[in-house]
Order: sequence, then structure tokens, then C-alpha cells
Amino acid sequence: MLLYKRSATDSAPLAQPDPYMIEAGGKWYLYATGVEGVELFSSSDLFSGWHYDGRCLEVPGQHKFWAPSVIQIDDLYYMYYSSEPRQAHDDHQQTLYVATARQPEGPFKPINVVKAPFSIDAHVVQTPSGLYLFYCQNVLDQECVGTYIFCDRLTDPLHAEDQPVCVIRPSLQQEIYERDRFGDGKDWYTVEGPFYFYHEGWHYLTYSGGNHTNDSYFVGYASAPGPQAADLRFLPWKKNGEDGQFAPVLYKTDQMEGTGHNSVIKEGDQYWIVYHGRVTGSRRAGGPDTRVARIDRLLPINGQLQVSFSN
Repeated sequence: MLLYKRSATDSAPLAQPDPYMIEAGGKWYLYATGVEGVELFSSSDLFSGWHYDGRCLEVPGQHKFWAPSVIQIDDLYYMYYSSEPRQAHDDHQQTLYVATARQPEGPFKPINVVKAPFSIDAHVVQTPSGLYLFYCQNVLDQECVGTYIFCDRLTDPLHAEDQPVCVIRPSLQQEIYERDRFGDGKDWYTVEGPFYFYHEGWHYLTYSGGNHTNDSYFVGYASAPGPQAADLRFLPWKKNGEDGQFAPVLYKTDQMEGTGHNSVIKEGDQYWIVYHGRVTGSRRAGGPDTRVARIDRLLPINGQLQVSFSN
């Protein structure tokens, strides 16, 4: 289901990549990747009435603000995001930062570097055992060279313990970002965009795989049984499709493609997956970004995830 219905005269950006949603004070807020800053949308109704609120984070000298995620801790809202210097010639200079604001609308102000480059796609969660940071970084010494998903503990909202553990590693051909990417004969794999939640004795960790510019970009997941207070770094995470079978929870259809980089929200007893996707065939090389935010019902059942598509 399409979330934001943009008109031809709208000042909002055409796309809402990497949508991250929270509820605060009876309203829903959606944060999205932006070149010049983090883009913000809001609505008092989950499924309609969404409007564009402008940028809630801008930092002089920086651009390419990727994959914002927001969590409220006590009286502050913490935004975790990555960006890079304007003069950077390589996106591998992306650095993970934390910014704070007194309200979900911002404006957010950067406070600290959380992880050195290359580090992207943060999701911070608070559980009975503490604060945890899921994020992505590159691994060059494994058979599948590329971007992996790690989990680290935070000593406080601004600082990581710096004892990360890999929780999802690429293992499928569908997770190849680009073949022979750097001319060394090695294919580059990518798993990214982690999002964690807990439901009825199961820990779930969704992720996106492959190349976000391709129609075959997808959402997969790993799961692990255990108490809610378990240390998230050391759970027996089992990736769906770890036996070599490609079993995505979200994948292209006749109507949409490039489905990926999701967040998950809960309204009442129902879970919803918020993700971006493109109208099939809408991407043009060198053209504008056409990834738009969508929402559909998510069903977590005994360690398995299913999506029920809405009209």
C-alpha cells in the first residue's frame, strides 16, 4: 500500500528511500534518506493524510544522509544516520553519527560519531538487557567479500562498546551487489538495512540484500528463539534461506520492484512493515530516485515472517 501520495505541484522529494517510522504523541513520523538532509513526513492517521514537513536534519559540509533511525530515550529523541563529506569521492567514507532533538520533528543536531567509516544503516533498540546497535560495515577477509550486519552494545546512547559481533552474513547469489566490483575478480555481496523486533518468544532481524538500484533488491530475515532479555549479539540467529534456498519476505511483483530497507511498527496487536519500492520499470539510468514508501501487514509466526499485501 502506497503511503505518501505526491501531487505534481508538491514540494516534497519524489522519493522516500529507507523509510523509518515511529509513533509519538498520537502522530506517526516517517524519516527518509535525502541528499541534502533527512526528510520528514508525518500524519495523525497511519494510512492516510501524510504530509511533507521538510528536512529535520541538515549538517553543513555533509551530504548523502542515509538510512535515519530514531528512538526516544527519556526526554530526548536520538537519530542515528550516516553521511559523508561533500568533497568525498567514495561512498565508503560514510560515517555513522548520532543526533538529538527534544521533539520528533527535530531539528536534530549531531552530537557524536558512533562508528568510523565505512558504517551505515543503524538500528538502535532498547531491551531489558540494555541498548544495542545493529549496523553494517565491510568485511574483506571472508569468502563472500562485501557488506555484513553487526550488533554492538551501546554503553549509553552516544557511545558504542566497540565489541561488535557479526549477526547476518551474505550467503546467496541474490545478495551479490555487483560482480567483480573493484576489478580484482571478486564479487561484492551486500546485506544491509537491519531492523530488529521481538514477538512471543522470538527475536526477528529483517535485512535487505543485493543492490538497491536493481529490480531484484529484496527483504529477508533471520530469527532466533530466546527470552526478551537475551544478549542480542549472541543469539543463535538463523537466516531464512541459510540452506541455500532463496526465501525473501519481500520481493518484486508485476507492479513493484526494488523492494527493500524496511522498518516495522506495531499498531494495537498488528505489525506493519514499512519499506520502499519502485513502480515496475520506473527506474531510468541517471534519472531521479523513484523509491517510494509503502506499508503492508506483517505476520510473525513462530520464527517465520509473512507479508500480506494491501490494496
